[in-house]
Amino acid sequence: MGKGVYLLTVKAEFCASHCLRGYQGACESLHGHNFAVEVSVKGSRLTGDTELLMDFKEIKALLGAVLSRLDHAHVNDVPPFDRQNPSSENLAAFIYEQMRRQLEHTDITVHQVSVSEKDTSKATYYEE
Repeated sequence: MGKGVYLLTVKAEFCASHCLRGYQGACESLHGHNFAVEVSVKGSRLTGDTELLMDFKEIKALLGAVLSRLDHAHVNDVPPFDRQNPSSENLAAFIYEQMRRQLEHTDITVHQVSVSEKDTSKATYYEE
């Protein structure tokens, strides 16, 4: 077999309010969403015992720890969003960085993070 890469994706959601600073429209006012989050991690080595890249439960637990800071919060009050606009783009980059930090001493890396405010649109962040 060749040198393949495994990509695992989990989904989660959190409920929160936010205001988009400088938006000049309805979204500049306080409003809330059930944000949907997708996180994909990648790696090339499966464990010797179970032949898994990583247990989905572990990925979900790591993501849950990140989202617990945002769930049922007014995101504008949560650093760094007390200074940075809490757009879906910035939320995706924030979650990506938090997940990257949690995985930095493993062979697994974050591939991408997507955040959706509704089913019809999502923002995805990844690094090349």
